[in-house]
Amino acid sequence: MRLLVLLTAIAMPLVAWFSNNGTFGPDNGTMSDRYPTLLVAAGYAFAIWGLIFLLDLAYAAWQATGERKRDDTLAHVAPWAAAGFALTAIWMPLFSMGLFWLCLLVIFGAMACLVRCALILSHDRTPQEGQWMWAWLPLSLHAGWLSLAAFLNLAQVIVAYELASTTEMLPWSLVLFGLAALMLLMLNLRMRGNIDYVIAALWALVAVYVKQSGSGLPGAQVAAWVALGIAALLVLQTVMLRRKYPGGLLPNPARAPG
Repeated sequence: MRLLVLLTAIAMPLVAWFSNNGTFGPDNGTMSDRYPTLLVAAGYAFAIWGLIFLLDLAYAAWQATGERKRDDTLAHVAPWAAAGFALTAIWMPLFSMGLFWLCLLVIFGAMACLVRCALILSHDRTPQEGQWMWAWLPLSLHAGWLSLAAFLNLAQVIVAYELASTTEMLPWSLVLFGLAALMLLMLNLRMRGNIDYVIAALWALVAVYVKQSGSGLPGAQVAAWVALGIAALLVLQTVMLRRKYPGGLLPNPARAPG
């Protein structure tokens, strides 16, 4: 399983390279521009994938070597990480090919897997040396970005298939913003203020603000401020949680001494 984590981590940037070079169809930016929504982020925000892929590769190599190969927590994380990485890689060609319904299932599946990884690591009371840098940081960052990207994808599916109004998008967009905010706040609470998870979510929310504040779509200005408001709530919650739980980890009876 550790080798599978490494192979799927390698697959993500390779598939991204082929996807951005038009191997599977139009690149993701071109496809996204065809279906503008009130949840889409500014283009610069997607550069975070480069950092995520690099950190995931570092994690995959780290967890497959040395004493980490015998760590129970990392063994528990491995199948979820491998599945999350594989689904992330699969999503890219599916999106280029316009298979939006399948994309939606895949990206929510990837999000669930990476969130599971972050939650498992948050419960580890006796982490391996270097675990924050080499495991928690990469997997939490990936989970945080997907937590917003999944809802951006959902909005584009709604527009692509005209499941709701494409001229008055604000009402249903506010529902999606609300669901995303609820999920972010609940997961951050369960992880007692996971700064790495929150940083990725904030990066996405601020990019949504930037994009929508300059958009001419009806309701875009409201959407921009809603995104910024969610970001502010997330920051406030994280500050409060980190003050209450400075360690940031949850107790895990299975790993407790004695």
